[in-house]
Amino acid sequence: MNRSLRLRLTLLYSGFFAALFVLLGVLLYGGLSHSLNARLNDRLDAEADTAAGIFQDEYQEMGRKAGVAAHEVVNDMKLHGDLVVVAQADQVLASTAPVQLAALAGADWRIAERPVALEGIAYRVMIAAPLAGVRGELAVLRDALGIGLPLALALAGLGAWLVATRALRPLRSVAEQARRITEASLDTRIVVDNAAAELEIVIASFNDLLSRLDRSFEAMRRFVADASHELRTPVSVIRGEADVALALDRPPAEYRESLAVVLDESRRLSVLIDDLLNLARADAGRVRLQEREFYLNELLAECCRSQQAVAAARGLTLEYLPAPDLQYRGDEQLLRRLLLNLLDNAVRYTPAGGRVTVALESGESGVRIRVADTGMGIPAEHARQVFERFYRADEARSRSAGGFGLGLSIVKWIAEAHRGGVECASAPGAGSTFTVTLPR
Repeated sequence: MNRSLRLRLTLLYSGFFAALFVLLGVLLYGGLSHSLNARLNDRLDAEADTAAGIFQDEYQEMGRKAGVAAHEVVNDMKLHGDLVVVAQADQVLASTAPVQLAALAGADWRIAERPVALEGIAYRVMIAAPLAGVRGELAVLRDALGIGLPLALALAGLGAWLVATRALRPLRSVAEQARRITEASLDTRIVVDNAAAELEIVIASFNDLLSRLDRSFEAMRRFVADASHELRTPVSVIRGEADVALALDRPPAEYRESLAVVLDESRRLSVLIDDLLNLARADAGRVRLQEREFYLNELLAECCRSQQAVAAARGLTLEYLPAPDLQYRGDEQLLRRLLLNLLDNAVRYTPAGGRVTVALESGESGVRIRVADTGMGIPAEHARQVFERFYRADEARSRSAGGFGLGLSIVKWIAEAHRGGVECASAPGAGSTFTVTLPR
């Protein structure tokens, strides 16, 4: 099956013009035929009325002699060029040409007849004209249409082909430019000069797609590079400790120290792999929420209690603002992970003597969980990027503080999985506030 758009457009245009030309031809032929026949009928009717009047007048003037009156009518009307016949019953009294009344009843003549009754005798005054003239004019029109319509259709098809070719030329340019774009040149954009408005929409949509693909590929490349770097560090430590431990015979205490380092780095590596696996499953849409009813205020209280010891060890005050019972339906384990990540983030980047405050607010549109700290804060240019994977602001999120830069990415994913969102409000030296919004 031919799928050429240019051929389809040409056939569509040609079919449209063919139907239009045929319709115009039918209307023209029908209009001319009606006009010629109407004009012939009007002329014959007028001549028949005149001939009938003359016959009556001549009949009176000629002493009631029908034959003489009939010849006078014929002589007066023959100048019009039509056949004039005056008859009594089936007997022709006079005519401009020899004719049989039966012949006039055929399909080759158009007749206008007027009955005239004189002294009880019925006469017939007839004006007849052959239809050959009308048919000849219609035949000329048919011949003209027979030649003109195919020629016009051929020209319309050629014009449609040229128009379709010209209209599709920008699409070919778009296809050629798109064909040259590879994963290494996703920053290239499609450009077509003087493109039609409809094509501009297509080009703009395609360029938007390229922009999204470019961002996706860049994020993927950055993710792979960051993941490789994060994985390389604990693996290098484990390998180094193993090499040192196996290089020489050592006391058991030194072996235990090396194994402790290996164990610690293995745990870090396991956490990183679990985080990467969860994010990969989330991107693939393979994580299903295990929803159930629970009290959200109790979950916040439990998470705060679990972090109290860590906060106290760092010299921080962790305060949970009590909230009334709030029943919520969601994945309790994922929301626990969300809260612990936010608390761990706040505790880790708040210096000694600082404060971390957790609050739960409820409204008609949903619930809000606020985790605020008095830490170093985040510069405005970095606040929107802290939810990106492996992202760390230079001052506020250094690797020396620990972590992998995935905690806030997981927070964002869990919030969005519950049809909510998370926002960050921060300023350098003024601390940070993370607000999670969840629908009721």
